[in-house]
Amino acid sequence: MGKKIVFLGFIFTILFGSIAYAHPGRTDSNGGHTCRTNCGRWGLSTGEYHYHNGGGATTSSSSSRSTSSSTNINDKDCTDFATYDDMIAYWNSKGYSATYDPENLDGWGNGQVDDGIPCEAPYGYDLTLINNSPQQKAAIQEEKDNENGEKAGYPAGINDAYQEKPSNMSISNGSEAYKVGYAVGYNKGYDEGQKKIESAKSKATNDGYSLGGKQDKMDIPTVYASHAGLKKSFEDGFNKAVAERVEEKKKQLKEQGYSDGKKDVNSPPLNGEAMFVEAYQEGYNQGQSELKKGYMKQGYEAAFTMLKYQDPILNNDKFTDWYKEGFDSNKEIIKIKNKGYQLGKAGEDLNIPPKYKKAETIFKHHYQLGYKEYEDKQNKIKAAGGAGAVVLLVVGGGWYGFRKKRNRKKEIN
Repeated sequence: MGKKIVFLGFIFTILFGSIAYAHPGRTDSNGGHTCRTNCGRWGLSTGEYHYHNGGGATTSSSSSRSTSSSTNINDKDCTDFATYDDMIAYWNSKGYSATYDPENLDGWGNGQVDDGIPCEAPYGYDLTLINNSPQQKAAIQEEKDNENGEKAGYPAGINDAYQEKPSNMSISNGSEAYKVGYAVGYNKGYDEGQKKIESAKSKATNDGYSLGGKQDKMDIPTVYASHAGLKKSFEDGFNKAVAERVEEKKKQLKEQGYSDGKKDVNSPPLNGEAMFVEAYQEGYNQGQSELKKGYMKQGYEAAFTMLKYQDPILNNDKFTDWYKEGFDSNKEIIKIKNKGYQLGKAGEDLNIPPKYKKAETIFKHHYQLGYKEYEDKQNKIKAAGGAGAVVLLVVGGGWYGFRKKRNRKKEIN
């Protein structure tokens, strides 16, 4: 039984001794320190002084422990913090770094600077949160590169868009962060440049239009002549205004020609461009056509009242010809003549339909012609009837005499 107790004691000493020496923390000049937080986790009691890494024996005099503890009582080690975030907050508040770590938190308190990451961060921890850590410095540099890239890309994008070049956000030099920032800045600038060039082109168009409304010669300002897109916008505006002026002048000349044509006065513009003369002539021809229609209509209407065509009293043979053309074109009158004639020929009473009232004279005349033919026919019939009666009378009288003689002869015999 005694042997078992000794053995267990030996095992206990080895086990907890190794744990005690294994836990992290800053050591003093004697190679040990006092445990203040989470001591049970390392098999120690709160306030217990112990050694690390082969430091002095735990049997050191109490006076040594007391002196060591009191000398470094305000220093911290990794076991003094409840969470890693608490420890980082402490590290950041002190402004510690890999080159400034007086409490030796970096490198597990072994007296040597490690990597600027105190107490070895848990897996997956955001190391950029640690002040002055390589990861934070890299993140800061990356952010700067990104900002610088964006600043460089923005004006390049504006310039390309304003010059109406294809979008090209890529760049060969700089870090990846710089390239990403450059692309972002370039796209922003390109959008801004497109708005800028569209606004400039709109102004160029308006300026060109304004000039074209005043003169036929195009004078392109230098600010537009040096930029292909702006030059074209100015030219388009100028040409549009000139074309509108030309169309307006052609319209006016066409209207003038139309008015002259209706008055039968031909006065085309002298020494004018062919397109203006053509515009006037087009209007003149339309006016003449309207004038002709008027005279033809007069002739057409006259056909309803004239039994025989008579030239009107006009001071222009052309007008007289148009009048005669209209008179001859009236085909309605043929139907009216025929209707009147047929009514008379049938021996009907004269009754002019309302739709023929405008040609009353024509209708009556041809009715009378038809009625005369009717009367002539009736007279012939009557004449033929009288001659037949005479014949019958003569024939009847002869037959009567013959029969009388024959009867007398029979009486005699």
